Amino acid sequence: MNVIIIGAGIMGTTFATLAKELAPNLDITILERLDGAGAGNSWAFNNAGTGHEANCELNYTPVDEEVISVEKAEKIHAQFNVAKQFWAYLVEKGAIKDPQTFIHQTKHCTIVSEPSIEELKLRFKEMSAHHFFEHMRYSEDFDEIKSWIPYTMEERPRHEKMAATAIETGTDVNFGALTEQMAAHAVNDLGVKIEYGTHVKRVHRSPAGSWLVETASRGSAVQYKADVLFVGAGGGAFPILKRSHLPFRSRYTGFPVGGRFLQAPISEEQARHYSAKTYGKAKVGAPPMSVPHLDLRLVDGQYYLLFGPFASFKPLLEKGRGFLDYLGSIRLHDIPSLLSVALEHFPLVKYLVSETFKGKKSMFEELESFAPGLSKKFDWKPVQAGQRVQIIKDGDLQMGTEIVVSPEESFGTLLGASPGASVSPEVMLRCLEQLLPTILTKDEARKKLNEMFPEHDLETLINDPARYREIRDAVNKRLGIIQPEA
Repeated sequence: MNVIIIGAGIMGTTFATLAKELAPNLDITILERLDGAGAGNSWAFNNAGTGHEANCELNYTPVDEEVISVEKAEKIHAQFNVAKQFWAYLVEKGAIKDPQTFIHQTKHCTIVSEPSIEELKLRFKEMSAHHFFEHMRYSEDFDEIKSWIPYTMEERPRHEKMAATAIETGTDVNFGALTEQMAAHAVNDLGVKIEYGTHVKRVHRSPAGSWLVETASRGSAVQYKADVLFVGAGGGAFPILKRSHLPFRSRYTGFPVGGRFLQAPISEEQARHYSAKTYGKAKVGAPPMSVPHLDLRLVDGQYYLLFGPFASFKPLLEKGRGFLDYLGSIRLHDIPSLLSVALEHFPLVKYLVSETFKGKKSMFEELESFAPGLSKKFDWKPVQAGQRVQIIKDGDLQMGTEIVVSPEESFGTLLGASPGASVSPEVMLRCLEQLLPTILTKDEARKKLNEMFPEHDLETLINDPARYREIRDAVNKRLGIIQPEA
């Protein structure tokens, strides 16, 4: 069977690796617009590098009239556990030589001021009762919080009432480095082909039922043929879907959201002093991806602090592509949906436009509010992050991700953003189950699946504490994550 994958980011590369591990006879080719794997949104500074497992993100535990919902947090945490199983497998088989090349243990903390303390306390009570978050700590003590996340507290007035939670086993993940190594393994060890510098113009089905993929490759027109087509191209998935002539294409359109960070290089000693990713509370009307956070990053041997993100509205599908690409992805049937979202979510649109024009001075003011005195400690500079395209489905704006598969199971794509890369192995496994279901019926494939994922059933991880702890401790040991003593 001939499989074409569009996009060599974390999603497409993970899909290819999983498929080829499970079914070595598949003929798999990845088409990538850029000149390397993981060079788009997966690249280190196009995302915050947080291993999202709901340890610290308040938007994963919404509150409705003093009732907090933790179901989304539990699912995301379980999905990240499945991701770690796959990455531990790649390390164990030698596909990745050293886990420290892409994943590092980093505290995950949440900090709030007085108006939100009761919400954080309620969140801690509900979450710490579950085995996923049994090691979460809570404090309102100034000095204890300062010991966890010193840069947020060192120059803060002691009379300012704050509360924080901390989990020691959080992670900072360089998804670009992970994708590069996984792509090298897929090509060198599994026989996957990757064609770089190849821009997909359109896809359509032939009379015989196969997919024809028309591309521009380094100045030449090249056509590829596929029995199964998976599009993992980030925002670039929307125009491909629109040109596919699939009947459900009119249900979806894209709502682009950009972002910037403040970035500062720091020393290894300063990194040891502040080894955390600290999330706050988003402004009213801000999208979930705009929750302010101060992150320790390690990229190519250099430590950085990253603060942001500062959201922006840019009508672009992907970083490095132009406005005309986005305009060309819009069809007449998309216009009512876009207008509906603009009216229904006017505070969000207003917020994004205002953030777009925010200057360096205003960015520093927000940093000072989050971590007093920190703007003067380091040499900060604004950097442009990656571009995210949220889903508008049936006229409604959605903030998650969605797997879309054609009825005859020959075309699949992933639309949307967050939590994205962090849960890519679990999401791509589910996509594989829908697009290539027959390969999982073979005994060898099931054996290999259990080798890669000792426990990939989310409900088991959520409801069986002993099984979860067994899996967690094994993969953490393999990835160099030290579990705190009970």
